Amino acid sequence: MPIPTFDLLLRPILALAAKQPISRRIAADAMVEEFKLTPDDVAHRLPSGGSTIQNRTGWSMAFLTKAKLIEKIAPRTYKATPQGVEFLSAHPVAITISDLEAIPGYEEAWEAGAAKRRERHKEDPVSAQPSTDLQSTPHEIIAREVSALRKDVEGRLIQAIIDQTPEFFERLVLDVLIAMGYGGTREDAAEHLGRSGDEGIDGRINQDALGLDQILVQAKRYRPDRTVTRAEVQAFIGSLSGQGVTKGIFITTSRYVDSAREFVERGLNTKVILIDGPMLIDLMIRHHVGVRVAATYEIHEIDQNYFEEE
Repeated sequence: MPIPTFDLLLRPILALAAKQPISRRIAADAMVEEFKLTPDDVAHRLPSGGSTIQNRTGWSMAFLTKAKLIEKIAPRTYKATPQGVEFLSAHPVAITISDLEAIPGYEEAWEAGAAKRRERHKEDPVSAQPSTDLQSTPHEIIAREVSALRKDVEGRLIQAIIDQTPEFFERLVLDVLIAMGYGGTREDAAEHLGRSGDEGIDGRINQDALGLDQILVQAKRYRPDRTVTRAEVQAFIGSLSGQGVTKGIFITTSRYVDSAREFVERGLNTKVILIDGPMLIDLMIRHHVGVRVAATYEIHEIDQNYFEEE
């Protein structure tokens, strides 16, 4: 079965805490057994890098703590409160977020955030039903929203490139390669070609600061529905041979047909790297070419080592 959302862990964790003291790790291991998770499920990681099941277990315990259904009895150790044992008996099947929100003092424990959620539920009863947000931990919500923002930027960025001239795109790909560390400065590292007599080569870039080894660049500003064919890639490789260069980078805003990729993977003497639209956009964002950082947020965790008793 899929990894349970954190709200589905509420009752099993409370039931476990009613039987024995628990830590986050003990609870996570118990949830693995409870839901018969596979090794792949256990190994699943959040975009931030943390363990998914441990993250969801931790947030379930946080919600139960805010509801005063479990309490801390020692460092990293919790047990069910008398109120928690009673609550467990009153909810023999499942415990939902709405059940927790009905507990007096729960909203105050979460301060403004819980109050806003309650107000939203009053205005829209439908939202009180289980939803993606109510079933996701804050880390998962943040990761999902950051991913949505990233996809929006990617779509607008590729369109912005397509709206420019081919000459602009040829200069852009050189800027990306320079930002990746090829050759040093723009003046020393790259030359924008793309003129008649250049055998279809759009740029020349130094692989090293001294220019001992050069890479030729082909740039194709194609719309997403147009593919780069094997014949175009072969023609580019022929141009490299004609200029006595053994390395090349073919960059497009679209994608390559499978036969083109298979051709360059045959172990030819000429080494060619194919960069398609998604990879180009990823490199631009990673190296801040054509984009800027609009905002930066820090997410903090308690440093348990600092609070460890010596």
